[in-house]
Amino acid sequence: MALVVAFILLLTACGGGGRGESVIVAGSTSVQPYAEILAEEYTIIFSGKQVDVQGGGSSAGTRAALSGTADIGMSSRMLTAEEQQMWNIEIARDGLVLITHPRNPLTNLTLEQVQGIYTGEITHWSQIGGGDSRIHVVTREEGSGTRGAFEEMVMGGLLISQRAIVQNTNGSVRQLVSGDVNAIGFISLGLALAGDSVKAMALDGVPATWENVMDGSYTLFRPFIFVANGEPEGLAKSFIDYVMSPAGQQILVNEGLISTTGGTQ
Repeated sequence: MALVVAFILLLTACGGGGRGESVIVAGSTSVQPYAEILAEEYTIIFSGKQVDVQGGGSSAGTRAALSGTADIGMSSRMLTAEEQQMWNIEIARDGLVLITHPRNPLTNLTLEQVQGIYTGEITHWSQIGGGDSRIHVVTREEGSGTRGAFEEMVMGGLLISQRAIVQNTNGSVRQLVSGDVNAIGFISLGLALAGDSVKAMALDGVPATWENVMDGSYTLFRPFIFVANGEPEGLAKSFIDYVMSPAGQQILVNEGLISTTGGTQ
């Protein structure tokens, strides 16, 4: 209780600013649902304050922060050299996982197999030990932080096939794969482990779990980053302070992310 009271006093001292009594947070659709939960909790503590969370993608979010159309940008990929010149903070980490329909008999893929599937070199599940059906490849749209992370960590400069089915959110990828026994997609680990409508595939024999992300044995993870055009002030700073506080970090952990400040799973 003392910690909560002390934190509320801290935020009260930082209150105001941003856009009067409101702050705009925009960018990655992967970070968006977590930011919305944090915004809801924040506005419960501070009635009358408004946090408007919008999507648009990681690149759009950093541009919005740079131009001043958003107070805070959200990115779910590593920042470019130019973006690193902006004020930024890593709020959490998220695993990236390949998902299939639960009835898919395979449980593991190698990095080379995933590359082959997404370039279009591997077209049927039978080529990698599965059933004799064509693989329905699902990907995120260009500019998406999820896709950017996948291209960087998995594809290694190889191009994703133009025959892949493009979806605009992780949720829509999950929904499509959950209804198609021959589909494969990639989404956030927290979303993949929520329920049993899709199956998280092991990569190179290492299961996609939070423990394996934290100890480094599962290598597909990405940062969730807030950026701003200069040192945040007023309400923007107050909201970021809440996100990085023990209370805010525990919310992210409870939602399946990995805390950057030591929150417990």
